Amino acid sequence: MRVRTRPPEDKPRTARRRRGLRSLLLAGTAALALPLSMTAALSGSAQAAAGECSVDYSVNDWGSGFTANLTITNESAQPINGWTLTYAYSGNQQLSQGWNATWSQSGQNVTVNSLDWNGTIAPGGTASAGANFTYSGTNTAPTSFAVNGVTCGEEPPADDPAVLASPSQLGIQPGQTGTFGVRLSAQPESNVQVSVARTAGNSNLTVSSGASLTFTPANWNTAQQVTIAAGQEGSGPATFTVSAPGHEPATVTATQLSGADSPHEERFLELYGQVMDPANGYFSEEGIPYHAVETLNVEAPDHGHETTSEAYSYLIWLQAMYGKVTGDWGPFNEAWDVMETYMIPGPVDQPTNSFYDPSSPATYAAEHMDPSNYPSPINGDIPVGQDPLAAELSSTYGTDEIYGMHWLQDVDNVYGFGNAPGAPCAGGPDTPGPSFINTFQRGPHESVWRTVPHPSCDDFTYGGENGFLDLFIDDDQYAEQWRYTAAPDADARAVQAAFWANRWASEQGNQGQIAGTLDKAAKMGDYLRYAMFDKYFKQAGDCTSAASCPGATGRGSAHYLLSWYYSWGGALDADAGWAWRIGSSHSHFGYQNPMTAHALLTDPDLAPASPTARADWENSLQRQVELYRWLQSADGGIAGGVTNSWEGSYQNPPAGTATFYGMFYDEAPVYRDPPSNQWFGMQAWSMQRLAEYYYETGDAMAGEVMDKWAAWVMSEVTIGDNGDFQIPATLSWSGQPDNWNPANPGSNSGLRVTVTDYSQDVGVTGSLANALAFYAAASGNEQAKDMAAGLLDAMWYHQDDLGIATTETRTDYERFNEELYIPPGWSGTMPNGDVIEPGATFSSIRSFYQNDPDWAQVSAYANGTGPAPTFEYHRFWAQADIALALGTYADLFGE
Repeated sequence: MRVRTRPPEDKPRTARRRRGLRSLLLAGTAALALPLSMTAALSGSAQAAAGECSVDYSVNDWGSGFTANLTITNESAQPINGWTLTYAYSGNQQLSQGWNATWSQSGQNVTVNSLDWNGTIAPGGTASAGANFTYSGTNTAPTSFAVNGVTCGEEPPADDPAVLASPSQLGIQPGQTGTFGVRLSAQPESNVQVSVARTAGNSNLTVSSGASLTFTPANWNTAQQVTIAAGQEGSGPATFTVSAPGHEPATVTATQLSGADSPHEERFLELYGQVMDPANGYFSEEGIPYHAVETLNVEAPDHGHETTSEAYSYLIWLQAMYGKVTGDWGPFNEAWDVMETYMIPGPVDQPTNSFYDPSSPATYAAEHMDPSNYPSPINGDIPVGQDPLAAELSSTYGTDEIYGMHWLQDVDNVYGFGNAPGAPCAGGPDTPGPSFINTFQRGPHESVWRTVPHPSCDDFTYGGENGFLDLFIDDDQYAEQWRYTAAPDADARAVQAAFWANRWASEQGNQGQIAGTLDKAAKMGDYLRYAMFDKYFKQAGDCTSAASCPGATGRGSAHYLLSWYYSWGGALDADAGWAWRIGSSHSHFGYQNPMTAHALLTDPDLAPASPTARADWENSLQRQVELYRWLQSADGGIAGGVTNSWEGSYQNPPAGTATFYGMFYDEAPVYRDPPSNQWFGMQAWSMQRLAEYYYETGDAMAGEVMDKWAAWVMSEVTIGDNGDFQIPATLSWSGQPDNWNPANPGSNSGLRVTVTDYSQDVGVTGSLANALAFYAAASGNEQAKDMAAGLLDAMWYHQDDLGIATTETRTDYERFNEELYIPPGWSGTMPNGDVIEPGATFSSIRSFYQNDPDWAQVSAYANGTGPAPTFEYHRFWAQADIALALGTYADLFGE
């Protein structure tokens, strides 16, 4: 399942020895650096302490340059609303690039300005930023820092309170009112007069009551209400400033909504406000969305405060809908910027792409069905094809780097690998901020419970003698390396969101505000084409032997579907450089996104710049829609997918296996513990995209598939009173589709699906409601429209302080004590010292879970001494899916 690069035969022996792993599924890394324990001794460190603020300053120094990491801590009792950090060097240090802030330098003086998303630092909270510098001679650390002109360590002003307002955003219908509360942050010595006034924006929004408020030493902490009234005409946002003498002001954005009365739009803004409230815990201090608010959460991410490219794409989509509702497009641009900063590896993170040889993109290693079959030997005798995209992309964008998201990130560096984006790799447990990591590497039966987490940049600091590489690949030489893997459905969702952002912003006359972000979305769509190709660029179709299936040239390896991943990596040692790229042979229907293909083909602002991109996406659009039709069961549900590499090693499948353009039907492509065709969420996610595409185009085949699918789904959904509802959860499959004939598609009478379990999964329900709403708008089906509204109403009964959640019983948590497969004789350690060796379990190499507040109930259940634990999870993607469904229903039906 893993592959590595093999340098050309004319390279010197030293280069040939620098070979290494090429990942199958989900890999990643950052660049090489000295361990932090060494850099402190080499370069020094500084910390301003006590008083208004403190600044932690540390460096990774490589002799001619260094990375500076700074963390500001707010030591005061009031929030910092917007910050400027200043300090000075004593030598010739020169700024190269910075992140998480706007960096500038004049002489020896450095200025660091906050961004919109990290400008507020709560009392006791922190904000972090970093930058790369060059220097010669001595790299002496600065000794003094100032935040907003106040030197850290000096006593703060005696009187520095603030006015607080909540919520900070309101959506108000024409002719209606909205309210927010105001209080003080600290007890005053005498009465304080607070005034509220509109200071910018829509003049149809006015303060109808609460323009002047009096707070006393007795009632300072009791909120008083301010009412904002909207006129009968007009729409758009206005800023209201809440101020008082001697106090930091607060601002509230009220938006007058357009069109008819829309409770769904109001609910969108209310849920949006809950998700964006920093107190509710959906985001890191960098503005990165966590997978879930709750930390004890094991699904595809194995910790709640990891995140995925999926979560970033949902953030972009959510902010697009917010721009549609409010006319404010700043958050949409900021969401893309956060994604680009933290989840797209930068130049430092993928340093040896220039060594990539498109005529020899990867060295073959077979995938195996079970972790116990690993490590997998590499085999340079198996033919591979040629990469037809690399030269074109390099010429188009003037770089060899890939513009795509890695899929998995340890946002709080819980594991301690410290692979921070834009900084050298192996930063270690003390490195703050997000870290590129990976888990899945060993075949379709490697569920999350059987994984060994490892760094995307493996410089052998952790793990065993060869880092973690020899758990996955059998090689005669191992090389320190970086590697990443994109999840194409997430990148496609980001492009899909950009399409709607452009539509809505253009309708408002605001398209110019997002033009730069649209250019980036088009670029992402260009690189997303790597998901259209066989893993080793072998012939697409009729591959029944790894040795005999030829490597392809041109588009011969293109299956034109959105496969499960594409991946890229290379050596850390540029003196013995190499790099590799792979596609994927496995395509799940749940990852397809015809709406993205349509967007890249029809929206001029999203047209990829590469000359062959349009033809590729035209073929992909047709192939994706055909795949849905081919996989549709007689009942209406969509079956698993298709593969060009049977069981991951190009085997000959069982006789009679159905084919699609020469590729083979796979009931559960990619993973089988549990089977990937079992979870109903794949149906809701993917068919929402097909429903959008049908709504936009009226495509006949898409409509045929949607008619049958919607009828099946609606027969399986029930909605009762007071929040009682259920949707399908678990599916069981039998049979297979007919062989695909595009001129005469079969009826698939032998392919059947049964719903075996139901749930109240709110995220899936949100996506289902969204799909039904688009289908209803496209087809005029009133039952689908009513069911979408009914599901949204039912979920609203389950609103709590953090969002929408229902109770989940997690019987799978008995697997916390499941033993991992570790090859005999192999041993290594995690950054915190947890030992990896035969007999290790999921929880033994994740000992940090023992400190989780929810550990007791999980441990008791896993040990057989307590009941199955229950949770009310607040997953970021789920809240976004619900909010998007609310916004979609309001947009389509205005009621």
